[in-house]
Amino acid sequence: MGWLWAIIVGFVLGLIARAILPGKQHQPLWLTTVFGIIGAVLGNAVATWIGVGETRGIDWIRHLLQLAGAVLVVGLGDVVYGKLRGGRRHAA
Repeated sequence: MGWLWAIIVGFVLGLIARAILPGKQHQPLWLTTVFGIIGAVLGNAVATWIGVGETRGIDWIRHLLQLAGAVLVVGLGDVVYGKLRGGRRHAA
């Protein structure tokens, strides 16, 4: 059941990250989900590293770090995906 939650959380975080980032992202939805999962794992690692990985109540700081990780990974992943796909067309 843990893998299902990872996919759901990754999907939601990836979509929120895409909404936060300016402009249009060109990666497919499945890749956004993967980037969201990676960002959540990165955010959890940072939260554990700074000592706020497990707190009583709602872990707001951990969730914000997960979102920040997702924004970072989705943003960088879009750049890499664009370069691998042969560049982007710029609107005039």
